[in-house]
Amino acid sequence: MTSPPEDRTTELRELFFESAAELVQRLNEQAMRLEKSPGDLEAVRSLRRAVHTLKGDAAACGFRELSELAHEFEDVLTLENPAIAPLVPDVALRAADVFTALLEGYRRKKKLPDIGPLRAEIARLAHPGTDGVVEKKPGKRALPVAHWSEYERMAIDKALEAGQRVYHVRVQLDPQCAMPIAARQMIKVALSALGEVLAVYPSDDAVVNRVEIALASDKSAEQIRTRCRIPTVAQSARVALWQGGTPAETKTATASAEPGTASPSSAADRKAGSGAMPEDLPASTAAPASDNTLRVDAEKIDNVLNLVGELILAKSMWQQMLHEFARRFPKDDLQGKFSDVMAFQARALNDLQRSVMKIRMVPVEQLFRRFPRVVRDVARLCGKEIELVVKGVDTDLDKRILDALAEPLTHLVRNAIGHGIESGEERVRAGKRAQGTLRLNAYHQGNQVVIEVSDDGHGIAVEKVRQRALSQGLLSAEEAGLLTDGETLDLIFRPGFSTAAEITELSGRGVGLDVVQSVLERLKGTVQIDTEAGRGTTFRLRLPLTLAIIKALLFGVERRLYAIPLNSVVEIARTVEDEVHRVENYEVLQLRNQVLPLLRLGAPPPPGADSAGRKIFVLVTSSGDRKFGLMVDTLVGEEELVIKALDDQSISTELVSGASILGDGRVVLILNLLALVERFTKARGNAADSRLAGVLRAAPDLGPPTRTIARGQA
Repeated sequence: MTSPPEDRTTELRELFFESAAELVQRLNEQAMRLEKSPGDLEAVRSLRRAVHTLKGDAAACGFRELSELAHEFEDVLTLENPAIAPLVPDVALRAADVFTALLEGYRRKKKLPDIGPLRAEIARLAHPGTDGVVEKKPGKRALPVAHWSEYERMAIDKALEAGQRVYHVRVQLDPQCAMPIAARQMIKVALSALGEVLAVYPSDDAVVNRVEIALASDKSAEQIRTRCRIPTVAQSARVALWQGGTPAETKTATASAEPGTASPSSAADRKAGSGAMPEDLPASTAAPASDNTLRVDAEKIDNVLNLVGELILAKSMWQQMLHEFARRFPKDDLQGKFSDVMAFQARALNDLQRSVMKIRMVPVEQLFRRFPRVVRDVARLCGKEIELVVKGVDTDLDKRILDALAEPLTHLVRNAIGHGIESGEERVRAGKRAQGTLRLNAYHQGNQVVIEVSDDGHGIAVEKVRQRALSQGLLSAEEAGLLTDGETLDLIFRPGFSTAAEITELSGRGVGLDVVQSVLERLKGTVQIDTEAGRGTTFRLRLPLTLAIIKALLFGVERRLYAIPLNSVVEIARTVEDEVHRVENYEVLQLRNQVLPLLRLGAPPPPGADSAGRKIFVLVTSSGDRKFGLMVDTLVGEEELVIKALDDQSISTELVSGASILGDGRVVLILNLLALVERFTKARGNAADSRLAGVLRAAPDLGPPTRTIARGQA
């Protein structure tokens, strides 16, 4: 059963938007490369290739404005005029912005941006000193046979000189195909997965019943033919080795390869490149290597991950039943067999979970590669010279988290250039080089990903932040006096906070870094600031590898069940109420040589001799660079939890970030440590105790008494 034409069109357009975003990113990168090296011919060629491909793809999908604009810009890029070379990078970067806006308009079906100013700039490049319009190349659509442009011939020649195998692929379209332009795009996208598409005929929206492509690829002819076999799109396909000249000038001994057939074996395949005529390539004698790239919608992966989560819940239920069976029938021979089956299932499930998680992982390079352009534009706006240094681009991160980090990282980068790095004159006076340095780094640390944004500027003045917060009414003088340096620095993430003296295009409105904090809270991450006067500042973002499944520590408070991420627990201590002291409205514990602030999750015990010897557990946790202890009644144990989101009707507090279900059916609430610390810092003392205890009483009851795990008992 074939998909209806409208479904196929939607699929083609989604493929186009995905590839077009990559082409625009390449346009940005090559334009910046050309800006640094104006005579770099390879950068110009790469720029032309990106614009040429974007032009053809847009035409195939019916996006006329984008196709025509790219066509005009491509014509300019083919001109070898030294007088306009220094102007090309700026126009190319402006074109990338306009192309992005057009793509957004097409995708969301919004009003398209005005492309007139860019067309005028392109026209001035084409005709220096005039305001004329770029003339389109005449006669291209009237050609009855494939004809490569000079640029396409250059691309083919370069590939051949580099020793690449170049194929001439001719695909006859199905006469019943209702959308020949879209069909050509589908064939081009399919072949681009096997190598580099060097030339395409027709390159515009001419309605012809075939498509001819010059393809540089190390795949066999049979693999290429197999790729072309698209039902209801391709009727036949011919594949020939390129030997020089144009396809229209050479004779081919290639027979049509209908779907399901393979061409006969020939010795010409072993002598590729030695003859004057292209030869048809035979099917490989061995099984052809399959293409290992498969595009899958992220939602489908999420569905699989959700099913893995359900299997993990089922595993917990089986383990609970096994424990109950062992308790009732301690001498039954089946107990050992059940244990073996459970161990095997657990291993297979763990492997399945890791495999699915790896599918979601993408290199952080996909996030970092957009920042050279951001740094360049903001540095120009500020009149500064900034060098961007990027490390750790191969670090993997969950795709959902990576996408969410784009906005906060952009704010941090802009903030570092606008506020952190001094002007060239200031830097020289301070004994630094005039050019500032901004560093982006990513690395794994345990089961977290750390992303750092560092600058070598003047650092953040803690006292200036404190005074600015006071003047803006963000806190009282009494509260300001109680804040540590680290807590004071965290004020820059408050909504409305700004140290800028005046409102500019870059800063001063108090909107920006609060986005960083809110996004990280949503992602269950933390941000830490390290700053040194005169040396610079580092924003260190810590994020979980995934948001779906976590290792958690379960504990009880007043017969209610809670959990926190295991990686945030530094250690577990055992103490008694008598050892808990109050200092400046804080409850604290002397733990070895440190004074540890405590957060009591339950109600304080009534005064009296009986409560003084009451035993409690203290979970020593870390949030950013701060440590504090959670006082809990019992430890239940470690568990792998599948996080289930909660709506506001279930739990209307920010202190709970999610919930999970245990194998015995009990519900456990997962606490938000960041929110707990924030509430603890604001409330202070007894008020904090009572408010937190009141909120947490909304949790489900623990049910029958559970066996506590004596981990960490002193």
